[in-house]
Formats: sequence, C-alpha cells, structure tokens
Amino acid sequence: MKLKTRDMTLIAMMAALICVAGPLSVFVGPIPITLSNFAVYLAAAVLGAKRGTISVALFLLIGAIGVPVFSGFTGGLQKLAGPTGGYLIGYLPGVFIGGLAVKDGQTSPEKKWLLPALLVAATLVIYILGTAWFVIQSGKTLAAALSLCVLPFLPGDALKIAAASLLAWPIRRAIYRK
Repeated sequence: MKLKTRDMTLIAMMAALICVAGPLSVFVGPIPITLSNFAVYLAAAVLGAKRGTISVALFLLIGAIGVPVFSGFTGGLQKLAGPTGGYLIGYLPGVFIGGLAVKDGQTSPEKKWLLPALLVAATLVIYILGTAWFVIQSGKTLAAALSLCVLPFLPGDALKIAAASLLAWPIRRAIYRK
C-alpha cells in the first residue's frame, strides 16, 4: 500500500486523537472508562482497515516508548504487559475489523447496517483478547473478569459505536470530497 501525503496526515491526526482521548479516563475498577475506544472506532470508520490499523499501531508505539497516552496518563511497555494491556493490544485487530466496512474514497454507506455491525464485532474481539489477557495476568476467574471488565462497559460502548457510526459519514464526506 502506497501512502499519499493526505493519508499520512490523516493517520497522524487520528493517532493524535487517540493519544488525546486515551488518558481521559474514569477508573471504576481495574479497567477504566476511557474515550480511546471511541477514537479507535472513529479511526476504523474514517480511515478504513489498513490506515486505521496504522494509526492505532502508531498510538501503541507512542505509548510503549513511555509517552503517557494510555489511561490515567500512563505509558510504557509495563502498561501493555500488565493486566489491562490485552485491551490495548486488542485495538489492532478491532480497528482492522471495524474498518472493513468502508472503502477508499467512499463517502456514503452502501449498507447502513454494516459499519455498526462490524464495530460491534471489533468490540467483541477487543473484549475477548483483553479479558483473556486479564484472566491470565490477574489470576481471576473468567466470571469475575467478565463482571469487572466487560459487563459494566456494554452500555457505554454501545453509545460509542452509535456515535462513531453517525459521525463517520459526514467526516468522510468532508475528507474525501472530490
């Protein structure tokens, strides 16, 4: 894939948006409520699978080197290796899956249900990877992990998916108008 200057700019801007959204969090247990997954949904919906994945990889790289872009203004490899790191790593396949709903240059949906459905699938992948990682790292049971790390977040994530699905097409029209 050859990236044009506009692509690189959009990737950098979306990575910056995720970096700004990530630290803004409310801790309600071991997993914080954060806006980073909303920004990841937007990356998928606006940039598509490949470019969105690059933007999330850039965000993870920035955080891994120690810049405090993860929840609670933290960063570093220890955050990725810790109990909540699986959710962050899960953003990579999640953004790719969600991004499959859009095509290069597309400014309106062919199938209105496809983007929200793929963002739900992306969230499921993020939950599976993150919860499995959490169980391994924390030693908690699967039931305990689901009650701590998944169930409290379902309503908020549903709202984030709806918002990203509604915002995606106007943003894409503004970016990709010919």
